[in-house]
Amino acid sequence: MTIEFDNNQPIYLQIMNYLKGEIITGKLKPGDKIPSVRELAAELQINPNTVQRTFQELEREEIVETRRGMGRYVTGKEETIMNIKKEMARDILDRFIRGMQELGFQSEEIVTAVAENIAAKDRK
Repeated sequence: MTIEFDNNQPIYLQIMNYLKGEIITGKLKPGDKIPSVRELAAELQINPNTVQRTFQELEREEIVETRRGMGRYVTGKEETIMNIKKEMARDILDRFIRGMQELGFQSEEIVTAVAENIAAKDRK
């Protein structure tokens, strides 16, 4: 696993987003075991406390579950995974729309630009 960390966002959030991305794209499937705190901390060369915080947040959001004595696993709840996907999509759209508005585009122009871009990709 390789993550290029951004100094503008806490590391634990960046790891969370990475793992969420792995889950919604199917690279990590429901029921898959995730690395231990020590394994992930060593792999990413970060403090184990940071990884522990990441896992605590993922558990709080019910994205991973701890099985006593066995480790942490990706949730089997499809609804939770779909909600993560929708939440991440909303975040991407929000950033995109804000960026377009900062460039001076109006709502209708943004919709037109998206539709034109999709049509161009469909023609390829």
